[in-house]
Amino acid sequence: MPFSKVFSLLAAKAERKGKTEEDVIRLAAWLTGWSGDEIRGLCRSDITYGDFFRSAPHMNESRIRIRGKICSVDIASIEDPLMQDIRRFDKLVDELAKGKSAEEIIVKYTDNQ
Repeated sequence: MPFSKVFSLLAAKAERKGKTEEDVIRLAAWLTGWSGDEIRGLCRSDITYGDFFRSAPHMNESRIRIRGKICSVDIASIEDPLMQDIRRFDKLVDELAKGKSAEEIIVKYTDNQ
């Protein structure tokens, strides 16, 4: 599936709840190491959603702190590392749509060690 399509759906979800596409970009940048400008460029490319994660410059090591369920599936129970990262991003966007700011979400999951 094209990254642009999935990203636009996630951004629309956040926007319906009063958040912005920039909030979603900020979370994606924190998670993957892509810059905001790179993510905007990828939205205009033909990269697949899986390749967006596979070719990420630097997946944030603190992402393992993102836990819980998404679509009734416990993230920790997912065996495929790529699918885990995809669901982690879904979880971040869900928290954004539930009213938390991007900054609150990032602080919650950032490893302060």
